[in-house]
Amino acid sequence: MLVQKFLERSAEKSPAKEALVAGNSRITYSELDSAANRLASALWQSGIEYSDRVAVLLDNGIEAVISIWGILKAGATFLVINPTTKTQKITYILNNCRAAGLITHYNKLKNAKEAIDNTPSLKTVFMVGKRAMRNTLETGSSLKVRQWTETLDRRQESNTDNKAIDIDLAALIYTSGTTGNPKGVMMTHQNIVSASTSITTYLENVEDDIVLSVLPLSFDYGLYQVIMAAQFGGTVILERSFTYPYAVINLLKKEKVTGFPIVPTISAILLQMKELKSESFEHMRYISNTAAALPEKHILGLKEIFPGARIYSMYGLTECKRVSYMPPEELDRKPTSVGKGMPNEQVYLVDEEGRVISEPGVIGELVVRGGNVMKGYWELPEETAEMLKPGRYPWEQVLFTGDLFKMDEEGYLYFVSRKDDIIKSRGEKVSPKEVESVLYALDDVVEAAVIGVPDDVLGEAIKAYVVLKDGSDLAVKEIMAYCNKNLEDFMVPKYVELSDSLPKTSSGKITKKDLKIE
Repeated sequence: MLVQKFLERSAEKSPAKEALVAGNSRITYSELDSAANRLASALWQSGIEYSDRVAVLLDNGIEAVISIWGILKAGATFLVINPTTKTQKITYILNNCRAAGLITHYNKLKNAKEAIDNTPSLKTVFMVGKRAMRNTLETGSSLKVRQWTETLDRRQESNTDNKAIDIDLAALIYTSGTTGNPKGVMMTHQNIVSASTSITTYLENVEDDIVLSVLPLSFDYGLYQVIMAAQFGGTVILERSFTYPYAVINLLKKEKVTGFPIVPTISAILLQMKELKSESFEHMRYISNTAAALPEKHILGLKEIFPGARIYSMYGLTECKRVSYMPPEELDRKPTSVGKGMPNEQVYLVDEEGRVISEPGVIGELVVRGGNVMKGYWELPEETAEMLKPGRYPWEQVLFTGDLFKMDEEGYLYFVSRKDDIIKSRGEKVSPKEVESVLYALDDVVEAAVIGVPDDVLGEAIKAYVVLKDGSDLAVKEIMAYCNKNLEDFMVPKYVELSDSLPKTSSGKITKKDLKIE
């Protein structure tokens, strides 16, 4: 089954039902499906072909959602780039996947223009926003620049002769890599359909559900809110962020929201809003959490604010979307667990020799098998081989997560630590090397090392150790300001510590494990 069938079936069953609300805009399933069809046709007319990659660089909104569905309907592969991503990284991603198309907004050109100019594979760019911005991209090349409004104003919906089958790539989801460059996680239609079906099964979603999402569409947790809603025929209220929590709270009440996916940073803010305890959220059916385990005090606080809601504590990683969930009725009994494997999936632990661990309480690496497991990293066979390995049966490859867990006698999982250096903060993977590269760009920085430190809200907070040139008066606040200017929001260090020196091995290599001991 192809992912876009979710949308098409809901449009056929409930054409007049609201599919999406974003700001002052509302769109029904019929309108969303029709707009996606027109975009798919325009993509084909602009040279986009079967299996081409098309990037979406937009804020959360109706245009971004139409783009995702339109790309799928064109038989192409979509990738959503975080709208705060800087020029160098946009350029890398577009060239890494040899993107044939880009859909962006004129207000993103500050970071996107140079990337567009330096991506020879691009055939077409669709511009959302002011018509006058067309000329800023006209370079005399064969690049076709099209206006979003012109595309969506077309009444004709021509067939695109979509050749895709369910083992084709539906999405590339870029996540930080150990080398510093992001890696494209390859997710097929089959992968996404499997993951979405499993999650909506345990969340018990129904067509009456109204889900409010403040999560970026570049984050798989945010992306799947749109995909899953189309599967069960519900409505998504899409916000750009949780920057204005009171506005979001008002939406929860106004739109009679039944589902609210969060991360611990959001729950921490909610718990500081003492007045919420006197509010009523009688329509709230469930709250889901991932990125990091909810602290027990957060669980208690959320239950007080949303007494009628079921709280789902979950664990996952981009390479398979979701791994486990804690049944809400078990949360009080095992508050530190991330639950068991979700439907249509199996999980187990292995020791350093790859042997299956059967004894409860023994630490081992978590292994996942199921239709939700990625096909690998885009054109990175060595990195793929580190994650996807032969399983217990001759016909399969399974996902070695790189995360260490314990399992109790009832099969419930408990996260212990990460095996590699990657930092998981706010649900996003952060490459220390990428942050270090930005720090090293400062003239006065001699050495830099970035690690993750435990944080009840973020999961892991980013901490940078910096050694400056002798006599330098560079201040911590200046370093923070530079990071804010050159990194995505979730990659900016929470802590910066100036040091005289960093611990090293005999060969001169910085030893981060010694920093963590400190």
